[in-house]
Amino acid sequence: MTATTTESTEKTGARTTEAAELITGARERIDALDDRIIGLVQERMAVSAVIQKERIASGGRRVNLSREMEILAHYREALGKPGTTLAMTLLELCRGKI
Repeated sequence: MTATTTESTEKTGARTTEAAELITGARERIDALDDRIIGLVQERMAVSAVIQKERIASGGRRVNLSREMEILAHYREALGKPGTTLAMTLLELCRGKI
């Protein structure tokens, strides 16, 4: 085994060069997906800020609990119990400072 092969398999935890290459490529794809997800979350935060601003300006409350329950249900139905946790995190990020 060459030094590069050993480094690649140690970095990925794979036992073969072929597996290490596949894992490395898949990790690059995950990194790209994570970048897109972060961008979408940031976009969601900005849209949510617009909604909150308009709701407050019209005399409404900052948070619409019935809407939040819809979002929680949507994520739970799509992703199971962990979806609820993910939705709670998104809602927390998008509420801003209360």
